[in-house]
Amino acid sequence: MDEAQQARDICLRQLAVRPRTRAELAAVLRRRGISEATAKSVLDRYDEVGMIDDASFAQAWVTSRHHGRGLARRNLAAELRQRGVDPQIARDALDGLDESTERATAAELVERKLRTARGAPDVVFRRLVAMLARKGYSAGVAVPVVREALAARSAEAAEFTDTVDAEALIGEVPDPDAEQPWST
Repeated sequence: MDEAQQARDICLRQLAVRPRTRAELAAVLRRRGISEATAKSVLDRYDEVGMIDDASFAQAWVTSRHHGRGLARRNLAAELRQRGVDPQIARDALDGLDESTERATAAELVERKLRTARGAPDVVFRRLVAMLARKGYSAGVAVPVVREALAARSAEAAEFTDTVDAEALIGEVPDPDAEQPWST
């Protein structure tokens, strides 16, 4: 079997599992010892016939991960970057997620989590804000959404949220994009 046929077979097996970006396929071909020239030729042909489409991949990824996992723009952008999607293509795919959409999704996540949340209002508050931060929501979205949801939950929680200084908290919630002192 010649190298081009081997490269096509590798790509087809990869694409049978799930859609892949051009960069992901190129990395697999590199790991399998396929020459750069052959990989480029095969990938260019797959681009030409529409078997690889990074724009469609990015759009589907954003839709799936936002609706399925509740991830915010920040985390989705990082995931697309990890998969080798061109920054402009990623921005185009993320354009459909505006602030109001993110806020609505954050509110849905909080409501779902509140159904099983136990503990004092301050503990529940911290857990919910942390959950949203891990999903990539900014403190400017997370803190108000959690405050509103807790205030609607009970009189005790409403009393607690009245004492929360949202402006001070927004400065305290760690930014997931910020370099951490322990990171290498």
